[in-house]
Amino acid sequence: MSNAIQQAGGQDLGAIPNGGVSYWYSSTRLPEYRPPLPGDRDADICIVGAGLTGLWTAYYLKKAQPDLRIVVLEKEFAGFGASGRNGGWLSSELAGSRPGYAKTHGHQGVVDLLRAMREAVDEVIAVARAENIDADIVKDGLVHVARNRAQTARLHESIEFERTWGAGPDDFVYLSKEELDERIVVEDARAGMYTPHCARVQPAKLVQGIAAVVERMGVTIYEQTTVTEIRPQTARTNRGTVQAPIVLRCLEGFTASIKGQRRNWLPMNSSIVVTEPLPASVKAQIGWNGAELLGDYAHAYMYAQRTADDRIALGGRGIPYRYGSRTDDRGATQQWTIEALTALLHDMFPAVREVPIAQAWCGVLGVPRDWCATVDLDRSTGLGTAGGYVGSGLTTTNLAGRTLADLVLHRDTELTRLPWVGRRVRQWEPEPLRWLGVQAMYALYRTADRREYQRDLPRTSRIARVANMITGR
Repeated sequence: MSNAIQQAGGQDLGAIPNGGVSYWYSSTRLPEYRPPLPGDRDADICIVGAGLTGLWTAYYLKKAQPDLRIVVLEKEFAGFGASGRNGGWLSSELAGSRPGYAKTHGHQGVVDLLRAMREAVDEVIAVARAENIDADIVKDGLVHVARNRAQTARLHESIEFERTWGAGPDDFVYLSKEELDERIVVEDARAGMYTPHCARVQPAKLVQGIAAVVERMGVTIYEQTTVTEIRPQTARTNRGTVQAPIVLRCLEGFTASIKGQRRNWLPMNSSIVVTEPLPASVKAQIGWNGAELLGDYAHAYMYAQRTADDRIALGGRGIPYRYGSRTDDRGATQQWTIEALTALLHDMFPAVREVPIAQAWCGVLGVPRDWCATVDLDRSTGLGTAGGYVGSGLTTTNLAGRTLADLVLHRDTELTRLPWVGRRVRQWEPEPLRWLGVQAMYALYRTADRREYQRDLPRTSRIARVANMITGR
């Protein structure tokens, strides 16, 4: 029996519910399937993928032009992928390298993109309120903790880095250990960083709410329909073909399922465990009386939230990538991943060791070769796409959807001039190189984390610096 199982108060982690898409759906129930595509159809706009990117795009297109005939095609059900499985961080964290974006539109372009991300957090909250979507949204901000000297150095570097891109003193606030403990008591924490630009959300409630709204607006969502090929003005499926002047690929981590797209965005896996509700005695020891989101400065980083029903959901990387860009089996994750995440949860919050783990699951996110998100529409072919959010997509989907809508409608706006629009990224290496590369990257990061803890290094391990150079992060 592993240490993780022993520390779980005798709970057999191999027996807990694993998969089932996500706990978010277990707590609300899986939705009924909508009908599949009933044969060949014509439309003004065809959107492939009923996750948040596709649904937000449909929402803003319909708001701007109600007479548009919009068809959304989905293999499973709306919100089946990362949109209904993520950690619930409605954050302004930017997916990608600031210098990488700056090459396109310079420093000011990146500042504009960062500002747009912060505004998108409030936009999602405003739409949820206006459309009566109850998604447990609370904007209490985000706390990152540093638990050794190297992480503390990165915390200070991170705050200074944000300042170079226009962040104000209230956007990223340093927290001493005492100030951190007033918010959340994390074992061995030395310092923290707080930003107000983040809200907790129940992901399944949000994506199901948006899907219902766009349907009421007149958007047609066909589920149980597998798109096999996307070509100009054409989306071919196992149920028929949709012809439309504009076809938008909004598949994020599932992009590799489309013919010819296997090497465009790598499907990276991320896993989560969630506890049973915390007893009052445990809550008294860890604090966390607000709805702040929680992250850290490890290289193999974690992310967590305190749910509306007083559980802790904590996630991180398990097996980061499956050979050949394969994706998961309805959210089931590996046993050693469950044990590793449980051990991390107990290491950060010893008081939680006697609280059973209720469920585990995983999902995939899209990673471009340069780790930078992209929004694009080729006017000559009518083909568009958005994604590559690298795990920071819950807010980014909204900004991407609004940007795609403006591009489709030929609008020249501040959004269409942002530096992530129209970027071209080289493909990932063929197998087995990309499998070997990703496995090596995370092995190096885990090794670097261990060394930083065990040796209490004063700065980032050289091993992590080598991994960053190799991967281009």
